[in-house]
Amino acid sequence: MTVVESWAFVDGHGHGDGCGDGALPVAPDDAIAVLRRRIAHGTFESWLAGSSGRLLAVVTNAERAMVMLLNGAGDPGEHATDPGAEGWSDGFVLANGQSDEYPDEDTVPLEEALRIVRHVLATGGPPADAAWTVDR
Repeated sequence: MTVVESWAFVDGHGHGDGCGDGALPVAPDDAIAVLRRRIAHGTFESWLAGSSGRLLAVVTNAERAMVMLLNGAGDPGEHATDPGAEGWSDGFVLANGQSDEYPDEDTVPLEEALRIVRHVLATGGPPADAAWTVDR
């Protein structure tokens, strides 16, 4: 039997995020519902910690999202990409208030991001058909 990693919402430092979503493991579909709710309420940066110590970050502007998977704090990680996308998007607001912009090729449409996040939470990795770049 394969044991899949459990995931919980945390702050960017790997601690319970204090917004009522943190510390308790969350099922993949429930995590997507929480992400949608957080985005609808203007929280554009979300982190989940896996039971193995990995971190999954989602930073969005409500249209596109940067999805990063890290082996732990300080790891350059890997991220979802959109090969061939042109231009830049802004409005990626971090928890500290900083507003970032990213090349569209380093982000994916929000629905694709949520599909990828759900798959990572369910299986431990991105879907085979998702474009992915390792930054290590």
